Amino acid sequence: MIGMEAAGIHETTYNSIMKCDVDIRKDLYGNIVLSGGSTMFPGIADRMSKEITALAPSSMKIKVVAPPERKYSVWIGGSILASLSTFQQMWIAKAEYDESGPSIVHRKCF
Repeated sequence: MIGMEAAGIHETTYNSIMKCDVDIRKDLYGNIVLSGGSTMFPGIADRMSKEITALAPSSMKIKVVAPPERKYSVWIGGSILASLSTFQQMWIAKAEYDESGPSIVHRKCF
């Protein structure tokens, strides 16, 4: 959006990791997975690795994975999630949402 400032994907990733428990940060830095069509830009994995390395503590081993099928991985993951019987109990019908509003999400999903 023109005229709007926002953090880059590397900053958002770094900020998300820093909000997690200190005991799991090493694992998170070592398992950054790019997914979705917007990650298909040439060189994005190398750039992400370089940018995260500059932000993270120097002792951290950074690993950024960019699977070739990442363009569709979000859809594949959503498809798998939707097929799980444990997830089906969280489905919300339009009629339920119309009756209860956003609070139905908290009741069924959390």
